[in-house]
Amino acid sequence: MLRSAMIAPLLCLCWYSGLTQNQLYSYQQLSNSYYAPQKDSLRKAWVCPEVFDDRSAQKKFRELWDERTTFLATAIEKQYFVYEPEVNQYLQGIIGQITAANAERFSDRPLLLIDRSPVANAYALGGNVLIVNLGLICFSQTREELALAIAHELSHNILSHCENALKEKAKWLTSDEYRNSLKGILDSKYERYSRLKNIFRDYRFSRSKHQRYHESDADSLAIVLLKNAHIPFKAEYFLRLDSTDLEYIKPLKQPLKYYFTIYGLTADESWMQVRRHGLSTASHNFSDTSSISDSLKTHPDCIDRYARTNDQSDLKAPTTPIPSEVSDRAIKMLIYNMFDNMNLTACLYRIFEEKDKGRTDSWYDFMVSAIFSGLYYEDEDLHRFNAIGIKSKEYISAEYYQLQTMLEQIPADNLRNWSVALNGASFWTQRPEEDKAMKQFLSGLAVTGDNADKVRRNSAEAFISSNVTSMYCEFADHFRKK
Repeated sequence: MLRSAMIAPLLCLCWYSGLTQNQLYSYQQLSNSYYAPQKDSLRKAWVCPEVFDDRSAQKKFRELWDERTTFLATAIEKQYFVYEPEVNQYLQGIIGQITAANAERFSDRPLLLIDRSPVANAYALGGNVLIVNLGLICFSQTREELALAIAHELSHNILSHCENALKEKAKWLTSDEYRNSLKGILDSKYERYSRLKNIFRDYRFSRSKHQRYHESDADSLAIVLLKNAHIPFKAEYFLRLDSTDLEYIKPLKQPLKYYFTIYGLTADESWMQVRRHGLSTASHNFSDTSSISDSLKTHPDCIDRYARTNDQSDLKAPTTPIPSEVSDRAIKMLIYNMFDNMNLTACLYRIFEEKDKGRTDSWYDFMVSAIFSGLYYEDEDLHRFNAIGIKSKEYISAEYYQLQTMLEQIPADNLRNWSVALNGASFWTQRPEEDKAMKQFLSGLAVTGDNADKVRRNSAEAFISSNVTSMYCEFADHFRKK
């Protein structure tokens, strides 16, 4: 268990004083800096208990326990998490309401970490560690829906599901059954691979069934936690969870070309059509999602979860929309992180979805410009395809497919011209100096020649030294380290 002595500083660290009004968070609020004082003490705080009399089983259990600790420490070091005061405070309000009403179940305040992943998910690491993805905050429509996901993960920790899974795995990996099965395969001359798959398939199957029972237990306890806290529960939220993998299947409200014409850019229809040689393939039906399996692979089917818990729904209870200032900050943080990871098609599509909601903040226009400057750099560096981030047709809308096709096929000259045009667009008069400095840095990336990397490093050093608290320093830092 993480000791409360470690948790208290994590929850009470101050907001970096250099954060400007225009920023979402500062560079120093990324996890490797913000949680640095606690990261080094993590291994001491998360102490592996003695649970097995058998020495080999206990040794394996300790190895698995340490792997989990290493995962969390590495995730902090790799900037998976961020501390953003407004979003953090909103989540802490939900957690505080649940824990206060169920005090007998919580010996310490849960440690909350905000993961920058766009996946609509939350996860428990055991002890009292709770991790909520930005993708879940953006996906959730109400406070109650978000509270259900949080209560579910808190229930996993209360019921020690993570620790029990580690025990079970250690017991299996040191069992005679496992050793004999593995020895039989190694002694065999034929079909080693298929037999090895069968061993782990059987292992996963039995553990998967057990995990599904764990999920049902967590659902049941989550409802109890919510009711004690007077937070309405509605089983229909489980049906919404069934669509978490379908984020990019939602169509845009306007034809794709429209989103470029507002910047004075003309997208050629031919860029949006796949160029094929020889026989063409059958067209894809973008409206058919029947073949997509349940989005939460380790969970029971969401329809089953709905049917099992519907009689406990507070059908007449009012719900509370997530405040716009929280959802706005969360989606911006998510979009910027996708840009920083050069997942450009998904990033641009998210921006268009926000414009469909009526967002007029010029920050989104700034990000459109950043995306095309980034793509132009990647094209010059011969990495355009990787930056696009190709997704399978089964998981995207027709408009998304057109967009990723266009980003793949737009000619290099047009790409450069679009980048230049966006850098001179009128919305820049509304942007702060920090964004303009980022524009200048991005514009200088597409240099060529033997000294290109050195020029980029020097440019990154100059940007970071002049914008020490900017969250954009993370992007510049990639080039400073090359």
